[in-house]
Amino acid sequence: MNSDEYPVMDNKNLEAEIHPLKNEDGKAPDNHENCAEKAALCRKPTRLSQLSRWRTAAFFLSLFLCLIVVFAFSFIIPCPVRPVSQRTWNRKYDRAVTYKFLAVEDVNEDKVQDVIFVFKDTNGSSSFNRSCSDEGLSAPCAFVAAVSGTNGSTLWERPVTEDLLWMECAIEQLGGAQSPGCLVIGNPELLTAINPHTGEVRWRQFNSFGANYTVVTPLVKIPDVDGDGVQDVMIFITAGDETKSFIYSGKNGEQIGTSGRLSLGARPGYLMHVTKTGSYYVLFNTVNSLYGYSLKDLYSMATGMESKLTSLKQDSQWEKKVESPTHHIPLLSSGDIHYLVKVPGKSGENILVVKSDMAELLDGQTLNSLWTVNASHILSEPVFGYYTPDVLHIVLESGVGPNRKKIMIVEGGSGAVHWELELNSRAGSPRPATLNTADHRSTFLFWGEYQAEANETGSKVALQNLYLFHPSYPNVLLELNNSPDRIVAFDAVLFERSRHACYVLLTGPQSSKGPGWLSVTKRKLKEDIADSRVTWLSQVAGDSEQYIRDRFFRMRFSSQM
Repeated sequence: MNSDEYPVMDNKNLEAEIHPLKNEDGKAPDNHENCAEKAALCRKPTRLSQLSRWRTAAFFLSLFLCLIVVFAFSFIIPCPVRPVSQRTWNRKYDRAVTYKFLAVEDVNEDKVQDVIFVFKDTNGSSSFNRSCSDEGLSAPCAFVAAVSGTNGSTLWERPVTEDLLWMECAIEQLGGAQSPGCLVIGNPELLTAINPHTGEVRWRQFNSFGANYTVVTPLVKIPDVDGDGVQDVMIFITAGDETKSFIYSGKNGEQIGTSGRLSLGARPGYLMHVTKTGSYYVLFNTVNSLYGYSLKDLYSMATGMESKLTSLKQDSQWEKKVESPTHHIPLLSSGDIHYLVKVPGKSGENILVVKSDMAELLDGQTLNSLWTVNASHILSEPVFGYYTPDVLHIVLESGVGPNRKKIMIVEGGSGAVHWELELNSRAGSPRPATLNTADHRSTFLFWGEYQAEANETGSKVALQNLYLFHPSYPNVLLELNNSPDRIVAFDAVLFERSRHACYVLLTGPQSSKGPGWLSVTKRKLKEDIADSRVTWLSQVAGDSEQYIRDRFFRMRFSSQM
């Protein structure tokens, strides 16, 4: 082979490397089309590319919708305006008297609790210019008023009766309405159902109680017995040694039947109780005895008819405990009975019988005694709170000497006394109040005068100081405020859900006294805590007084327990 052949072979090898799919003749393989056909094939879209375009379109459409929603909520749709509540307000009435009634509920539906109370005057406040003659009543008469929880302004006022005997709110379906109502028992002989949101009368009926009677309170809300789909109301009155029962329709106030008669002695107290089987019973307490009547028997007494309603049935265990025909329920311990109180338990409600020398808890189904605790001369109806997390406790106030009382916090399940304190106290001191806190316990508020030295008790009138106590500091009291006025009603309230903890005071002359200045006051707890005086029940080294105030100031509250 000569030297001229080498370049030729090199060129062929180079061409084969550059175009490996060409045959020896320099043509492309037969399975490929011409260049125009290949270009058309490349331009034809595949399913994968189409799906990718749809996904892109969906993404941008979702993003666009999200931007529209954000823009609408940010600039177009207004955010709900939260009412601005004053920390403290005071509402005064001149030449008026008041009654021991105070209710708290959201009247104007602004999600802030409002205050309902009753005063007696010739005319209402200047805000409404209402008079007794507007309702055909002689002057002076009793006005029901609602004031705003945010600033104390008057929401509505209405003259309802010449003299108030009893008033109760939060009665479900009253007047057949969807919202609860308030029922006023007035003198002379008048029952009035009121809408708490507007003050309008839902119905008004004359009663047939007779003369020289006393209303036994509170009212008894009973299941629907007249078939109109609305729960009804039972009212007890006493005249001498005789007790009468009356049933009224919750829908229109008409009396159902006539009246029932019970021989229980003068001025009994009572309590409605529902057993585990769903049977309704009314417990009556006289000076030293306890009686039980099934709602079925009371209905038959008032109407003269045997009830066939499934809601009115008797409990076999209770019928064995209640002696016939006296309806007497024997108790293991003796003593004058002052209060009957329902106590929530793990498997239903139990019954606390507060006597002159002790408090006894009865099983709500068997009526057997669960525990007793020594507590003489109980001064007020017990209230509930949580000393330890999620464990219900009972607050008892007992008299321990002249102008002296003891506060006891008792565990509801065992009767163990977890905390107690003695205070100087004046007659008619308001009962304690509690507010639930976010740590599943409670703050306890009570009135009196703390003195570290026991021998300082004298005959002088005790101061009315308001103290705050929380179980996280069992040796500390905060003295929040003091009031020289006569306190007719007092309560601690969360004016908004889980926040805005306040207390409400109703002061002034009561209806049995002459007219004078009447005052309704709301004070925020945090305002009083910031200026409070720290009282050490036992001197221990540790936190400073300002640290204690700060801890209480930062305390959070809860509407649920």
